[in-house]
Amino acid sequence: MSEVQNEYYNVADIFGENVFNDSVMQERLPKKTYKKLREVIEEGKELDLATADVIAHEMKEWAIEKGATHYTHWFQPLTGVTAEKHDSFISAPMSNGKVLMSFSGKELIKGEPDASSFPSGGLRATFEARGYTAWDCTSPAFVRQDAAGATLCIPTAFCSYTGEALDQKTPLLRSMEAINEQALRLLKLFGNTTSKKVTPSVGPEQEYFIVDREKYLQRKDLIFTGRTLFGAMPPKGQEMEDHYFGAIRERIAAYMKDVNKELWKLGVTAKTQHNEVAPAQHELAPIYAEANIAVDHNQLVMETLKKVAGRHGLQCLLHEKPFAGVNGSGKHNNWSITTDDGINLLEPGTTPHDNVQFLLVLTCILKAVDTHADLLREAAADVGNDHRLGANEAPPAIISIYLGEQLEDVLSQLISTGEATHSLAGSKLETGVKTLPDFMKDATDRNRTSPFAFTGNKFEFRMVGSQDSIAQPNIVLNTIVAEAFSEACDVLEKADDFDLAVHDLIKKYATEHQRIVFNGNGYSDEWVAEAEKRGLPNIKSMVDAIPALATDKAVSLFEKFGVFTKAELESRVEIEYETYAKEINIEAKAMIDIAGKQIIPAIIKYTTELAESAAAVKSVCDADISVQTGLLKEVSALLAETKAALAKLEEDTAKGGAMEEGRDQAVFYRDVVKADMDALRAPVDKLEMIVDKDIWPMPSYGDLIFEV
Repeated sequence: MSEVQNEYYNVADIFGENVFNDSVMQERLPKKTYKKLREVIEEGKELDLATADVIAHEMKEWAIEKGATHYTHWFQPLTGVTAEKHDSFISAPMSNGKVLMSFSGKELIKGEPDASSFPSGGLRATFEARGYTAWDCTSPAFVRQDAAGATLCIPTAFCSYTGEALDQKTPLLRSMEAINEQALRLLKLFGNTTSKKVTPSVGPEQEYFIVDREKYLQRKDLIFTGRTLFGAMPPKGQEMEDHYFGAIRERIAAYMKDVNKELWKLGVTAKTQHNEVAPAQHELAPIYAEANIAVDHNQLVMETLKKVAGRHGLQCLLHEKPFAGVNGSGKHNNWSITTDDGINLLEPGTTPHDNVQFLLVLTCILKAVDTHADLLREAAADVGNDHRLGANEAPPAIISIYLGEQLEDVLSQLISTGEATHSLAGSKLETGVKTLPDFMKDATDRNRTSPFAFTGNKFEFRMVGSQDSIAQPNIVLNTIVAEAFSEACDVLEKADDFDLAVHDLIKKYATEHQRIVFNGNGYSDEWVAEAEKRGLPNIKSMVDAIPALATDKAVSLFEKFGVFTKAELESRVEIEYETYAKEINIEAKAMIDIAGKQIIPAIIKYTTELAESAAAVKSVCDADISVQTGLLKEVSALLAETKAALAKLEEDTAKGGAMEEGRDQAVFYRDVVKADMDALRAPVDKLEMIVDKDIWPMPSYGDLIFEV
């Protein structure tokens, strides 16, 4: 038995041990300092430098006890990954040759990375380098332990010298303030004077693939792009459905154990782990956390999955579609809104038909999603997700809401009669086996094809890509719901008869936005036709989704609640077009490199051996060599097709690279270069099924997804 398998520990003992969390702060900070910090976190008060100095000193001492030598402002620029610059705790050496270890409040509060080197979409010129990171005290600092030693990581926001958000966190925090303010307005109308804060809570389920690292390193496409650009399907894929929830292999189980331990130390509530549908695919899910912390934790989850894999001789693939022909990976963003005193605004209760507050919240969300379906779709747009959405393995690209039979029935009553008098109840599930318990089942089934599904006391936004930050979907959700709450409050605060006004508003929203509700099969062709009749947008690609960010409607929404300025939105549009073009360009260049330097030489070698073999047989005896010659002709024809497709891809990739960055370039890469890539892949994948495996220059799908 290995050392990893022999290691036992109590989760409660290690959980959060590397986090400067509330209990650590209570223990180490002076009472006055701790109280001030809690006021900053809970009430949004400003943190003075004297208080920051005390916190910084205690944070440094705690981190040094954990072995930390450096600290870093850990932030989330618009690159899709996190960023950090490390500084040691040492200050200027003393006259006796010793050195002091120091960390000031100023260093805690503010950092200064080079803003011009991160995507800014024109907000910052190349020669304008200054940018700032600002401590986000609502997300606790932590010590990360790895090959570099121990590092104190301080979660921060990142903005330009002129104040524009250059990151994911700043607009997320703004959106959380917006929904808090508007939700409190709504609660006050219902007589709630005890709740002081409303927070969006998020639980993101993370899917990922694990492959052998040695085989991964033999695939340039995986190294450069995160997905296989060539590859024929093995004899078996996922069609037997035996991998889903199957027994976890020991090598993977050891890896998962290591991942969990790392995450638990960082205070990440890793809860669920299992095999997913595709071979070599798995899932990890945490318990809910406040949206801001959930976003940080999900970044830690992705970083930890990749880091720990290397220790086990494995490679974690987070691309949405690493293997064509088998299911890809997504990220289910479970979203709810809760008060500081424990009220979930999405809890329908046992009789939702007479839960007026819930019905108003629900219909406001219907309105928000229907009004801003394009924005919600854009929030899940990335290059990899274009391979998944609408492909009958992930939600369709059409935004709709699944409510289930119970709530759909309540809404139908409201729309048709103006009154909801009853709610469908769950029945007893009888198994027919005496030794198995009977129990009450929910009144509503679940729908796995819906992009935005109500699942008991939360909404599950199922479109997000596996490698994406969950910040953008939650920014959009928080802001569009804040707008709906605000508009409802504007009406109700002026009403002479509140009960009548709220009843009328619920009916109005349910009636006007019922088109967004769909409980059926989202994968069916009939739904595509029905959605078109309803006027619901069907945005099939990232390139077509991007414009939603900068419409007059979007600018008005985000500026009203101070989440984005028009300039910030336009910059993100520019960044996303550039990102799309750059990613396809990298994929195209990788295909050109692999085809030209590996695949075509391998095929030529195979045809040479085949021709020599046929000639040798013919010279020895007058045998029938039609099989060899037929095979030689087939391979040669596919080789010619490959060479022609390669030439076309090279030509069009060069054209795309010469174009000015922006929408036209992104469209060219999608419509022309991507089509060229498909044309090159087709003959190569056929050749893989013919050419001798010993000659084929890279591990096959079967090698990658079944031999872990």
